Amino acid sequence: MLTIKLDDLSGPEIRAFIGEHLANMAETSPPESIHALNIDGLKQPDVTFWSAWIEGELAGCGALKELNREHGEVKSMRTALPHRGKGVAKQVLAHILEEAARRGYRRISLETGSMEAFAPARKLYESFGFTFCGPFADYIEDPNSVFMTKSL
Repeated sequence: MLTIKLDDLSGPEIRAFIGEHLANMAETSPPESIHALNIDGLKQPDVTFWSAWIEGELAGCGALKELNREHGEVKSMRTALPHRGKGVAKQVLAHILEEAARRGYRRISLETGSMEAFAPARKLYESFGFTFCGPFADYIEDPNSVFMTKSL
C-alpha cells in the first residue's frame, strides 16, 4: 500500500533520492535544459513536496509549485527504480492534481524532456488529460523540453 506524505526534505533517503534524480537529469539532458529543482529549490515557500512510501521504503516523489493564485506547476516527479510499473507515479500525480484543485488553481502545467527517456512520463501526463503547449512561466522554447498543461 502506498502512503503519500508531506515531506520537509530532511531525511537521508529523500535527500539521496533527489541527488540521484539530479544526476539522472544530468545524464539525459544538456545543462541548459535541466529544470529539476535541487533540495534548496524544493524548500522554497512556493513549493509543496511529497514523498511516497511502500512498506517503509521510498517509492517516489512529486511537488507542486505555485506560479500564481490560479496556476500551478508539477515538479520533481520521480519513481524509484524498484517501484516502477506499480502505479506510484499515477498516485502521486493524482495527489498533486487533487491539491491543485483544492487550492483553486484553474490550470496546472509542467515541463519534461523531449527525449525518448521521458516518453513514459509524457504518456502518463497525457493519460491524465495534459495537452502539449508552449513555454509558460519563465521557460523558453527548447528542443530538449516539452511543455504540457491541463485546465482544472
